[in-house]
Amino acid sequence: MSLPSPLLAEPFESESLTQPSPPLAPVRPRALTAHGDARLDPYYWMRDRTDPAVLDYLKAENEYTAEVMRHTEGLQEKLYQEMIGRVQETDLSVPERVDNWYYYSRTEAGQQYPIFCRRHAEPDAPAQVALDQNRLAAGHEYFRLGTFRVSPDHRLLAYSVDTSGAETYTLFVKNLETGELLDERIDGTSYGVEWAADGRTLFYTTMDDTRRPYRLHRHRLGTDPADDALVYEERDGSVLLSLSKTRSRAFLLVDLSSHSSSEVRYLPAAEPEAELSLIAPREPDVEYVVEHHGDRFFIITNDSAPNFRLVEAPVAAPGKAQWTTLIANDDAIKIDGIDAFRDHLVLYERQDALLHIRVLDLRTGTAHRIGFPEQVYAFRPTENPEFDTATL
Repeated sequence: MSLPSPLLAEPFESESLTQPSPPLAPVRPRALTAHGDARLDPYYWMRDRTDPAVLDYLKAENEYTAEVMRHTEGLQEKLYQEMIGRVQETDLSVPERVDNWYYYSRTEAGQQYPIFCRRHAEPDAPAQVALDQNRLAAGHEYFRLGTFRVSPDHRLLAYSVDTSGAETYTLFVKNLETGELLDERIDGTSYGVEWAADGRTLFYTTMDDTRRPYRLHRHRLGTDPADDALVYEERDGSVLLSLSKTRSRAFLLVDLSSHSSSEVRYLPAAEPEAELSLIAPREPDVEYVVEHHGDRFFIITNDSAPNFRLVEAPVAAPGKAQWTTLIANDDAIKIDGIDAFRDHLVLYERQDALLHIRVLDLRTGTAHRIGFPEQVYAFRPTENPEFDTATL
């Protein structure tokens, strides 16, 4: 027989014998037909988040939950205090170097959100607060930071916030030298935001009614967001659009992926008004991931390779006809990911139920795996933003 937990040993107010009645959602059947299958959805009306009846019902649900759980409030507080008692509330993250700046976050006791900071790489350079999420969250019942992107010259910060919980973000631009906000305010954005090389042009993504990222826009600082150019629109409802920048900072990548296929388009970061170019058109059950290095792209793909293979293609003509296999498919080793650096290529592999890191030296052509002291282990790659580095 186990001993009772000290936390649970103390009595708390017993639950009332009279239980509140749960709210009942009205039934409003709606006939739906898809793929030749017809069905009735009695609660289809609840999809409309702007319907006052939906909001009233959700409010009633929350009130019912609060009432039913009221007798546990004392225990909830004890559990919360025990959890935060085991957390180091005042802490610092490991600084991450980007050019001549170190970026990091810190937390303070009693504050709910991290504070993003930076300091110049010069010795004894003072710390600067780039973004204090606690100040941004003040006065809001809900707050979430979407994106945090510093401009190439480290003068400006593009960040987005959601204060409704709808995962729809408002994009702002802050001058990191003065602390002032620019006039930019772009509503309805998604997570994807990247700077062009000029530090004056922003690319961002927006979502459709199903919360699917599907459009890529271009914004020039100081102009009306209503005039922003639509760079690309993905019309296939099963495909998600995501935006990233290569570690080399030479290209913006637009990844168009479904559950079993992918397509990548690219744009030179130094030419923000150029047209998107295509790596390879999407094919059923074919996936690929792209990294840039010099005059070539490194690509891992499951095209004719169930465990994925590594290929390279010239930037000038990266289509499948130009793919050259560097590492063929291996039935015993699956390639999960890839990171390209100036002198090295890193492959994340899986073999015998274990994760592995293989490092290829692009100068000598040699390769080695990073050893781990334990027989069973796990790891997770971080962003590793610096291209010219020998540190992973």
